Amino acid sequence: MKASFKEKLKYRFEKYLNKGGSSIFISLFVVFIVLFVFIILMRGVILWIWPDLGYTDSFLDDIWYTWLQLTDPGNMNQDNLAPTWLKITTIMSGVVGVIILSMLIAFITTTLEKVFYNFRKGRGKVLEEDFTLILGWNERVVDIIRELMLANESEKDAAVVILSNEDKEEMEDLITKRIPNSLTTRIITTTGDFANINELKRINIEGARSIILLANCSESASEDDKIFSDVQSVKAIMAIIACQGGKNELPIIAEIFSSAKRDLIGYFEDENIIALDSWEIMGKLLVQTSLTSGLEMVYNEILSFDGCEIYFYEANWGEIPFGELPFRFKDGIPLGIYNENDGMVLRPGKDYILKEEDQVLILAEDDSTIHLESSSIHKLNELKLVNSKQEQKQKNILILGWHSLAEIFINESTDYLRDGSKFDIRIKSASDQLKARVEELKELYEGFEITLEDSDPFDLESLKAANPFKYDNVVILSQDSKEQHPDKIDSDTLIILLLLRKIKSKLPEVDTKIITQVLNSENQEIITQTDVDDFIISNKLITMILAQLSEQPLIMKFYEDIFSEDGSEIYVKSIGLYSDNFPIKTTFGDLIGLADQRNEICLGIRKGSESKNAAVNFGVTLNLDKSQTVTLNEDDFLVVLSEDEL
Repeated sequence: MKASFKEKLKYRFEKYLNKGGSSIFISLFVVFIVLFVFIILMRGVILWIWPDLGYTDSFLDDIWYTWLQLTDPGNMNQDNLAPTWLKITTIMSGVVGVIILSMLIAFITTTLEKVFYNFRKGRGKVLEEDFTLILGWNERVVDIIRELMLANESEKDAAVVILSNEDKEEMEDLITKRIPNSLTTRIITTTGDFANINELKRINIEGARSIILLANCSESASEDDKIFSDVQSVKAIMAIIACQGGKNELPIIAEIFSSAKRDLIGYFEDENIIALDSWEIMGKLLVQTSLTSGLEMVYNEILSFDGCEIYFYEANWGEIPFGELPFRFKDGIPLGIYNENDGMVLRPGKDYILKEEDQVLILAEDDSTIHLESSSIHKLNELKLVNSKQEQKQKNILILGWHSLAEIFINESTDYLRDGSKFDIRIKSASDQLKARVEELKELYEGFEITLEDSDPFDLESLKAANPFKYDNVVILSQDSKEQHPDKIDSDTLIILLLLRKIKSKLPEVDTKIITQVLNSENQEIITQTDVDDFIISNKLITMILAQLSEQPLIMKFYEDIFSEDGSEIYVKSIGLYSDNFPIKTTFGDLIGLADQRNEICLGIRKGSESKNAAVNFGVTLNLDKSQTVTLNEDDFLVVLSEDEL
């Protein structure tokens, strides 16, 4: 059926109005002008037919009166002396003015409300340059911002931009509450879909220096939620690359749950794109911490921007042997070397001759303090090495609660522990799914004893019956497999810790180490009041890693090595493995030489007498001055980079 002219005109007018606010404003303004001209012409025709009706000095005055009456109907009184026929145009001017101007004012008001709404909701353009971009939102955001603030302290005007689907006001309220002083870092929040190309362009993604892509759910979320999170992350990475014309130039650090999705990201063959399984790293940290008392404090300093950090340093080496390097730096302890051909090698051996293309991986206070001296700064006084070995033992571990972290913990522990080690899992009302999974773990690790018992960790008598302090380690995890708020999980942990403390108070001295899953880093100080030997602040350590990778992606190679059982790892070893003559009064430089005799690198010391003192980092001090005198007793430790714990 052929459309009529009226229908076509109506259709085209509707299309024009659908273009947005500007077309509506223009249409109203055109109608206003057309009606203004029509009324003027009408007034002019009346005066032309009946010249005697004219009472103004000129027709220009009539035009002016009409304009005033259209823009403000109160000006109609200026035509009080006008003849009756002219008052017809006065009435028309007033009525048209009221209708059209009311529409224009309503439109302008609505448009302004929309502008302010978008401003309030974070829908405006971001024009920052050289900023760190956080895509997504979860419980780690605040800790990541804190770490980036420390990293940006040397900058006068740094910026962190957050793009997520969360409400802008809610994001800003939480950040302001948790971080009242952002130091030199400005925090900009904006709401939008971080996997959308147009949204990424709106925030000037090409001006970013690095990107942290967060999972939009927790590890305890449902499988469907985790799959959706991974799909969104992969889509976001593709959108980021598309915004750069198909070639990525930005470091992208992404949290990905699924190994299949991490492998998919590997197809990009881009070293700037790093896909992390945060909980796998936490599982490895949990194992290492359970084996080595004080290790969490060491990682807390190394992984943070507050304290000693890991740097890559280049210099004209002049064929220096690696064993001489520690004494050529006033600030810094070399850990290994990196070059594009050989990759990263930790503890390459004291006879390794550095090559021109080598970068040295070094633990130092700040990159500005790293400087290769022309000669040795320390005269080594070689100490006598006892070189005793620590016997690897079977261990009995009690796991209170369950989390996917426990599965990673058991899997990683089997690489470190002797056959015959025992894992006792106690949880209230274990699900059929958990029971089936434990049976699978029993078959998978036949050399280890794995049991599951129905027991309520919140009940003092049930906890006593478990005899927790007969175990080498007690690991406290989430008490509910369903997704919960981090503070709820931490509150449950604190209750169990208090019950354990009550049981422990009735017992003689015990060596059991209690390791906890703590999600909110702000609960750290509360947890330390419960006499916990070691504790994992999971979100805090992971956020440290995410923040460091965003600043220096190459450091992932270091993490891959130290978090793997096959490579070099950090241990806190008893000084009794190195000497039997106590107290030892020596310099830190000489301790580096002592550890070198075991092909280890000494990073620092831990004073056993300060192991409960949070004010001095629980006795851990890293990267001391080479000439600093230290006195060590039998209960003290060396922090070393070593092949194993023996």
